[in-house]
Amino acid sequence: MRLLILGGTEFAGRAVSDEALTRGWQVTAFNRGRQESPPGVVALRGDRTAADGLSALAGGEWDIVVDTWTGAPSAVRDSARLLAGRVGHYVYVSSRSVYDDPAPAGLPEDGPLVDASPDDGEDVDYPRAKRGGELAATAAFGDRALLVRAGLILGPRENVGRLPWWLARIARGGPVLAPGPHELALQYIDARDLAGWTLNAAGRGLGGAYNVVSPTGHSTMGELLETCARVTGSDAELRWTDPEVIAAAGIEPWTDLPIWLPPGELHDTLHRGDVAKAVAAGLRCRPVADTVADTWRWLQELGGPPPQRPDRRPVGLDPEREAKVLQG
Repeated sequence: MRLLILGGTEFAGRAVSDEALTRGWQVTAFNRGRQESPPGVVALRGDRTAADGLSALAGGEWDIVVDTWTGAPSAVRDSARLLAGRVGHYVYVSSRSVYDDPAPAGLPEDGPLVDASPDDGEDVDYPRAKRGGELAATAAFGDRALLVRAGLILGPRENVGRLPWWLARIARGGPVLAPGPHELALQYIDARDLAGWTLNAAGRGLGGAYNVVSPTGHSTMGELLETCARVTGSDAELRWTDPEVIAAAGIEPWTDLPIWLPPGELHDTLHRGDVAKAVAAGLRCRPVADTVADTWRWLQELGGPPPQRPDRRPVGLDPEREAKVLQG
């Protein structure tokens, strides 16, 4: 198979590159060259936001293109139009954020969506940017467009900092503010499972939208943090704290305490989506222990701070604020 990745050097895109290379596919990556492509990948350079930024894609044919773009939908529009006659299948890695907020628990792929346009520029928020990208891919490829609506993505090479923050915090040891309840269900996808499912689905010619994230409750907040303690060998003391106490302290879910959302509307939106369609199409998710252990191993091999996306602010709770809450 001949694969073109628009991106392909960071996190989810890199996982797709690695998976395709493992399968023996011919892989080409088109990006700005800020990071080196993996060995074995043909590198094409260009800036999709520039007037002539797609010139490197003027020739060539591929079986599948995977597009991880997060910015202006108009960039997806231009790329998809250029490639429509030379690519068999267009995969756009989208997000479950495209649903009208708040999305109720169990919402399937045909739920209400945000208003967006494939012609939108950079002045749109994340949900509209992703929905506009979906519309752009579908306009050019029709039922040859696969819309991968990913949820929370974790795993090695994470460049947002959610699981890396928890691993580093717990490795530091001592009392740790553990947001409850202990059995709170989580829904996420390991980047490598996302990559594997995406290439399988595209190779089978699947089109349309799929929620690609683990079944809700694939893990729990308790299992995640206890696994972090085990793989780091930490003596951390997880102090499970009620959501009401956390809220009263002004601590923000998701940002101050990554991954975690208290029970309620937001938790239903992000951790209780319907994934029956993707599961029926072959989605399989590895145990949380594998995701945590492999992410910790990657962090250890880095020997320095993990990468951080410039368009996302760092996450994590300030140690002094944590200590204040723990002291009561």
